[in-house]
Amino acid sequence: MSWSELVNIVAKLRSPEGCPWDRAQTHTSLKRFLLEEAYELLEAIDQGDPQAMKDELGDVLLQVLLHAQIAAEQGLFSIDDVIVNLSEKLVRRHPHVFGEVAAETPEEVMVNWDAIKRREKTGEQRRSILDGVPKELPALMRAEKIQKKAAKVGFDWDHTAEVVEKVKEEFQELEEAAATGQQQELEEELGDLLFAMVNLARFLQVDPEFALQKATAKFVERFQLLERYAEEENLDLQELDLAGLNDLWDRAKAYLRRNPHS
Repeated sequence: MSWSELVNIVAKLRSPEGCPWDRAQTHTSLKRFLLEEAYELLEAIDQGDPQAMKDELGDVLLQVLLHAQIAAEQGLFSIDDVIVNLSEKLVRRHPHVFGEVAAETPEEVMVNWDAIKRREKTGEQRRSILDGVPKELPALMRAEKIQKKAAKVGFDWDHTAEVVEKVKEEFQELEEAAATGQQQELEEELGDLLFAMVNLARFLQVDPEFALQKATAKFVERFQLLERYAEEENLDLQELDLAGLNDLWDRAKAYLRRNPHS
């Protein structure tokens, strides 16, 4: 199966003789599928499953091909234009590979990359250095990108300890808001605390989005083991009090610590 054959398959799916579902799709309607496929690929990567990765990469590629086909039908651009544009961008943004610029470390590469991007965006109508961060990004990821953009002009903390103090300050303000019981104030203060936590994650060089995903996955694993214990002992979770649930939780937690790859 060649690349051109794959492109022709997608074009056929979108043709009058093709699939009604594929014909009905638009750039907008496909947005959520692109996100879903990307997250399924991330899950396959986390699981270290090459077969699943191969499958999910294909699903992500399908989304790219569908968007390019819709654009081609509208006379805007084709998948070949996408490939040419990407190829030129990769060469342009890697002068240390394809040119004479020196860059020996990942940090030096990023300095060059950012400088090249700024030159590329010179003609764009951007009123703020914070422009260009998609609002559709997950909240933690978007907060981190916004913070990094602000940091590039020096609007940032100097030391991790200062960020820790800011987190403590925001937590205290959240406690004060909780005492008032005002929902709008609670939401605002919780948002401030989360934003400060993203700052701390950035200073600790921890990806907050992935850190939360891992914490959630750990909770799911422990809770599902808790459920298994309850089933084996004919216990009804709905009827257990908090002490009983905590006992099962502690057993699950201890078991998984002893057997992390079970």
